[in-house]
Amino acid sequence: MLYHKETIDQIKEMLTAKQLTLSVAESVTSGHLQAAFSSATEASKFFQGGITAYNAGQKCRHLNIEPIAALEDNCVTENVACEMATQVNHLFISDYGIAITGYATKMPEKGVNNLFAFFAIAYKQKIVIVKKITSGKEESVDAQIDYTIQVIKEFENHLKLIK
Repeated sequence: MLYHKETIDQIKEMLTAKQLTLSVAESVTSGHLQAAFSSATEASKFFQGGITAYNAGQKCRHLNIEPIAALEDNCVTENVACEMATQVNHLFISDYGIAITGYATKMPEKGVNNLFAFFAIAYKQKIVIVKKITSGKEESVDAQIDYTIQVIKEFENHLKLIK
């Protein structure tokens, strides 16, 4: 399975046991997180949905990202990931919000020679995790899947730590 079905179902079990819900806001992963979480058995019991906002205009319009600061760094910052996570939390009325923004292809003209992304996890609109992750994959879709799997694993680890 592309997204580690066992891990996804484990997340579903942990969330539903506590009657918690999840939504996602994606950029660099282009819907892979939504596809992964929706593949869980009885996904509708915990997964509220998601939004893919691929450019600054859509991030500002749908997720209320502050445009001036966001545009300075092509919307790829810790702060943008955090804003996306808290806004998707609010938009979908979910307990958890996960967001990711980054690069799946190198962009030497912008000084991006190594692939990286920032992801954030919000719980009830408060950030509980924000991290920079990297990918050594050459193909963009492989980098997107790599990021997706890393974020899913981080979320699973977070859920295991809470009581």
